[in-house]
Amino acid sequence: MPYKEREIKKKYFTIGEVANSLELSTSQIRFWESEFDQLNPKKNSKGSRKFTEKDIETIRAIHSLLKNKKFTIDGAKKVLREEMKEDKKDVVNQLFSIKEKLISIKKKI
Repeated sequence: MPYKEREIKKKYFTIGEVANSLELSTSQIRFWESEFDQLNPKKNSKGSRKFTEKDIETIRAIHSLLKNKKFTIDGAKKVLREEMKEDKKDVVNQLFSIKEKLISIKKKI
């Protein structure tokens, strides 16, 4: 049986790679990083930014809000904050559901 190699996915991307893939300038990404708390890439010992897929999705959302939907920076910040609150509520609800299931399993034991 032949060996099948798994496709290796990158976990971290440089600012240049992100800028090229999204057709943005690196300075624009750095500016958005300073303006939006949600965008917080990791930095290595040399200070180079390393972006994850989540960071790239955040940049896409910021770009869409500012360029396509014509939000101001303050307006885009509010929208992103509200989305984060909704995500947190969903996680909390899932955790409560898991807790209830675990309690019911414990009672059966």
